[in-house]
Amino acid sequence: MKNESFLFSGNVNRVPLKASLAVLVSLAILSGCGTVKPEPFTQDEITARVNKDRAAMYKDQEPISAPLSLSDAMARALKYNLDYRLKLMETALARGLLDVSQQDMLPKLMTDAGYRWRNNDSGGTSVGIDDGLVSLRPSTSEEREHFLADATFSWDVLDFGMSYFRARQQADDVNIAEERRRKVLQNIVQEVRDAYWRALGAQQLLAESAPLADQINDALEKTRKAEQAGILPPVEGLEYQRSLLDAMSLLNQKREEMELAKSQLAALINLPPGTPFTLKVETPAPLNQVPKDASQLEQMALERRPELREEDYKARIDSYETKRQIASLFPNLNLFAGINYDSNEYLYNNNWVQGGVGVSMNLFKLLSIPAISETNDAREKTGDARRMALSMAVLTQVRLSLERYRLSVYDYQISQQSAWVDQRLASISRAGSDNSLTSDLETLRTQARSIVSRFQQASSYAQAQSAYGRVLNSVGIDLTPDNVQKTDIASLSRQIDTSLKTAESEVFMQQANLVAQNHPVELHLGRLPRGVDRNAVAQSIRHVLEANQVTLGSGPQTLQLQMDFVSLASPGAQRGQWQMQLVDPKGALVLQRQYQSYLPDAVSTGSVQALAEAATLSITGEVQQQSGVIPTPVGTP
Repeated sequence: MKNESFLFSGNVNRVPLKASLAVLVSLAILSGCGTVKPEPFTQDEITARVNKDRAAMYKDQEPISAPLSLSDAMARALKYNLDYRLKLMETALARGLLDVSQQDMLPKLMTDAGYRWRNNDSGGTSVGIDDGLVSLRPSTSEEREHFLADATFSWDVLDFGMSYFRARQQADDVNIAEERRRKVLQNIVQEVRDAYWRALGAQQLLAESAPLADQINDALEKTRKAEQAGILPPVEGLEYQRSLLDAMSLLNQKREEMELAKSQLAALINLPPGTPFTLKVETPAPLNQVPKDASQLEQMALERRPELREEDYKARIDSYETKRQIASLFPNLNLFAGINYDSNEYLYNNNWVQGGVGVSMNLFKLLSIPAISETNDAREKTGDARRMALSMAVLTQVRLSLERYRLSVYDYQISQQSAWVDQRLASISRAGSDNSLTSDLETLRTQARSIVSRFQQASSYAQAQSAYGRVLNSVGIDLTPDNVQKTDIASLSRQIDTSLKTAESEVFMQQANLVAQNHPVELHLGRLPRGVDRNAVAQSIRHVLEANQVTLGSGPQTLQLQMDFVSLASPGAQRGQWQMQLVDPKGALVLQRQYQSYLPDAVSTGSVQALAEAATLSITGEVQQQSGVIPTPVGTP
């Protein structure tokens, strides 16, 4: 009863009001906790988010104003690829966390302010220890309401040590993020190289394959009608249809395979789906020789691969963790000083300064020394084992990439020879065509096979370029400049092109032993049968040379190709002969060849064109070598 009378004496209005406010706030919080329910996003919110993301995905991109070269595609991937952007952001996040961890090493300056209230007076009495008698009447030295404020500067030596080692670990986390960024960039460059060459091959050949597909469809219809009319025996007609359908199937398969590469390239350089763009038509670069010193490449891979460098940083992080655990065993020294304020009127001094030194140590933690030592040894052995296993995988990748590149170069050489043979077959077939249905069907079949072989050649070259890039990737070569001076696409493309040549020369050093020729070829067309269109024949020859990456032109370093047609007297079928000579820039005769074939009775521009193509294809390899398309090693006769 004594307490109850005190509660309602003198403060009967103020106490219930504040108590009521506290009760109301508590009830509001509790009622809010019970009314939270799951709220799914509405379709409008989802649509707004999708539209916002689609706009952000392609924001602030330079438009494509010219055909893209390989370095242009790599520059756009470096600048706009979303996966690479993510890794850049992760690296920036790691650097931000490092800045935060460095701030933890600073001393602490804590400020505090508050308000205190109670519903009765604090205080007490004094009681004698021996007799238990009350010696003082009840008194208080604290107001029911008063304000407090203080500012304390403190420095904890142990916390400083812990923060230091955490900051060193975070610094290596930045290095790890950088190595992961390098790995993503190397993979993107590899994928761009692969998709670019396949897309370029498709771009160059699709224009030729589309008319041929229409011709095959027309030939199929003619064959069916000829079979129904009895012009062709059923078996022969079906065999021709089967051959044409097989050719169409192979053609569509190669077209589909290479057409998809353009969509993949558009995704890599972050172009909106459906954006039209073309690739720069350029002579495919000659394939470098397979490096012979695999041990040197293995050493480079062990030093440069991002995965192994990441393991090195992880090992250092583990060593800092061990040091941090050992440092936590030491005594802790705490220094502090601060100023204080209290509005309590009963205090003699409302403002004061205080400071002190404290030393503390958890003695039981010393018992963890053996466990820390064992954990450190286990962590170190695990890291070494993981690094050794990864090193073995890296060495295997280097060996496999070299072998894959060697096989792909060999496969490209075979596909190149196959394409030459099929082109010659198509030319001979056209030259000997007598305009009969069976002759036209055979000509069409050989033409389809020729186009398919050229698709296969382009595909094999793209695979060789992909294997070439995998060699560079397995070694850990960075194919982009370390320091980017300008970030516009044109400048970035030039920097990447220079960096590519420098980086590739470190791996494919045999390239320095190749004779740089790069001689264009100038065609001189001599004698032709009467009535044959000279321009049409010359155009056919130039088309064959350009299709096989031979540059045409004129100048002081030009090779002169002289071609003359001679009709040969022959009992029975008529024959024609092309006489061909190739003269180097110094005037020396480097190639002399004749090519003969049968001609139809009525010699036409088309038959001479086809025979000219076959003759040109018969010397294509030598012309490529002399002009520099196929590099000639020093000392090769």
